[in-house]
Amino acid sequence: MALFDKKDNAAESETISIRGKILRELVTDFNHNNFLRTHLVEQERSKSQIEKPYNYPEQFEVTDYDTGNFKMEFLQLKGSENPYVILQLHGGGYVGALKNPYRTFAGLYSEVSAGASVLTIDYRVAPKHPFPAALQDALYAYHWLLDMGYTEEHIILAGDSAGGGLAMALCHYLHDRDRLLPAGIIAMSPWTDLTASGPSYEENFTIDPLFGNNRDSLIYHNPYIGNHDPRDPYISPVFGDFSGFPPMLIQVGSHEMLLSDSETVAEKARASDVRVKLTVYEGMFHVFQMGTTLIPESRSAWLEIKKFFEYLTGK
Repeated sequence: MALFDKKDNAAESETISIRGKILRELVTDFNHNNFLRTHLVEQERSKSQIEKPYNYPEQFEVTDYDTGNFKMEFLQLKGSENPYVILQLHGGGYVGALKNPYRTFAGLYSEVSAGASVLTIDYRVAPKHPFPAALQDALYAYHWLLDMGYTEEHIILAGDSAGGGLAMALCHYLHDRDRLLPAGIIAMSPWTDLTASGPSYEENFTIDPLFGNNRDSLIYHNPYIGNHDPRDPYISPVFGDFSGFPPMLIQVGSHEMLLSDSETVAEKARASDVRVKLTVYEGMFHVFQMGTTLIPESRSAWLEIKKFFEYLTGK
């Protein structure tokens, strides 16, 4: 398929757009402000932070579920007969709760997939709930979808940052138990190496707008690991065996400290005959897809996701 034959970069341009550069500089300035950065980290650590009510566009209906351990939101496009469902695993470094930007993501996932349903889970996070809580919750949600009548070939995992790594960890877990895997994985800037041992952690240390120039961040000190080995593939999926994995679309920015997380996963997966589309977006930062339509790079990323859905569904 043409999707996998394309060169691994942002197709329209190998240089950052003006809007992309402005947004990157704004992110850099914000994260270099110690007061604002400390305040943001404290907010992310607080599970009790109250999120403002989110109003989904009227074409969607959303049902809330409480599993006892965590909550889920099931989004459906009214009138859609699309048989696919997307299990969205949000980012946040395994310490941040579900936030409204991921509700925006849910609507975008449904839109670019021509009406697939989206299950977004507010999985348990550290420090109160370290590993394996997030993995257990992702597995519960996967089983829940199967119980709802979806088959594995109609489930697509999508996640950013920690959520992208969690999607791969879930597939490692399923594969190790000879379970059928989902139809595909969409991973935005996936955090797959919690040992921070890849080359880009040093090579991009001074240019990463979000995590750069800071040795005290969650990248280096993450309570999710607990007392476990950070090289465990269920924590750091980059260290696992990718044999049998479904097709993957991986998007990452060239200025990320986590760049090598994506590159190494893609290399290992391809060596195991997994179909992987890795796109490195020039000049971009961690989870730049949150720019939605604001910058050309994020628009291109969502268009690429649309094409990946078309590939997976044969449409």
